[in-house]
Amino acid sequence: MISIEQMGIVLGALPDPVFIISRSGKYVAVFGGRDARYYHDGSGLVGLNIADVVKKEKADWFLQQIGLALDSGNLLIREYELSNKDVRGLREDGPQQPIWFEGRIQGLDFQVDGEAVVLWVASNISERHDMEVQLRALSDTDQLTGLFNRRKLELDLALFHETFERHSVPTSILMFDLDNLKKINDTLGHYEGDEIIVAVSNVCRSELRKTDIACRFGGDEFVIGLPNIELEHAVQFSNRLHECFNRELSRFCMEGISTTVSIGVATMLPEDRSYEDTLKRADNALYEAKRSGKNRVVAG
Repeated sequence: MISIEQMGIVLGALPDPVFIISRSGKYVAVFGGRDARYYHDGSGLVGLNIADVVKKEKADWFLQQIGLALDSGNLLIREYELSNKDVRGLREDGPQQPIWFEGRIQGLDFQVDGEAVVLWVASNISERHDMEVQLRALSDTDQLTGLFNRRKLELDLALFHETFERHSVPTSILMFDLDNLKKINDTLGHYEGDEIIVAVSNVCRSELRKTDIACRFGGDEFVIGLPNIELEHAVQFSNRLHECFNRELSRFCMEGISTTVSIGVATMLPEDRSYEDTLKRADNALYEAKRSGKNRVVAG
């Protein structure tokens, strides 16, 4: 068996920091954290309370996890972030990029100074988290335009419809495509056609709110979701967007061929069983815009 002194050396050599923390949030002991790439010396935390180190909202979250671990007796695994805005005493103009951790929290079978305590192992997972974010972005993004793809659109529209059903928050859907793009592709090549698609995508990015979503639905067809927008305002927005498209696309008029945009608009109704019913009306309105001569906005 190893001695208590040797056990202390083992604990001190752990690459990730290990904290013994009481139910009230007091740092009882700190071990490890020897991987200098990710951690600073945490020995100065001993005797302090979590509320002395981080701001109230974050401190309350830590205390909640400690309570859950002690009351359940189970190992808890939680991912969380810490940035300069969370830590007391740091300059507000310090680094803004958060550090992500995986915390493993387990209640211990003894007390310290009459208080139950937990073992909290904190592992820096920032690199893994950033990679996961990038992979999610790639899975949700259209490669050519940088807009969302159809998979992401369907997820968000389903959430919009759920919010509409529960809280009557309106959502409008625009569906549009590019008039005469096939002629451009056949005459000037697909590279020129791709440039037009990218130009339209850039207009979407510049005109939409942060809460809106824009998706390349397929080929030269796009869908925009406008949460909290009724039909009347959605039509007004569509007309303004239509003007922006035409101004931008006028740069690509050549050899007697011009590209314009046709837009169909619809708003979620109480009888819609899913977002697909709304999307279908927007698609029908787009078809009507094309049938009526193209280069126009039609509400369905």
